Amino acid sequence: MRNVHAEPAPCQRTPPSVKVVPQVQLSQFTDYALRVLIYAAARPDARCLTADVAIAFGISRHHLVKVVNELQHLGYLETVRGREGGFALAKPPGRIRLRDVVVSTEGTMALVECFDRDTNRCPLATACGLQGVLGEAVEAFLTVLDRHSLADLVAEPRWVARVSALQPVRARGGVSRSTSRSLEGVHGLE
Repeated sequence: MRNVHAEPAPCQRTPPSVKVVPQVQLSQFTDYALRVLIYAAARPDARCLTADVAIAFGISRHHLVKVVNELQHLGYLETVRGREGGFALAKPPGRIRLRDVVVSTEGTMALVECFDRDTNRCPLATACGLQGVLGEAVEAFLTVLDRHSLADLVAEPRWVARVSALQPVRARGGVSRSTSRSLEGVHGLE
């Protein structure tokens, strides 16, 4: 027979040798959206091709088409269809705030269930301080993003050089293949 009055097991602390890594992260869609914008910002005088970006970052072209389409719909990119098509920034990088991009592509910034009143099932929601603390943390995160524009992400020459070095190499017949271009000699990337 189980003793129902027994002391609960003490909470176990994580041993100091175990590194705990927080799992708060942006969606893959937002990550790709930021990469596409950085790629385009590093090439202000060129039209970018979705296939080239996919190869450069090693990500799905099919998924990138959706990202580029959404960024065009949101007014961040101009797109041109057809043989001479591609995409470019629709406005100067200094006018593209990182907060705006993240908020418009992320969908929700609900870190926990209680952030969404429609789906919240937590019985502590009406008497818990966690929602307020996490809400403050999200707002601090967004405030930092609001202080920076896309121009800030490509402001350093070595950053632009790194992004530019991601260009895919055109093989015979116009087919793209992944590049393994050496970064030796590029300032700050040796």
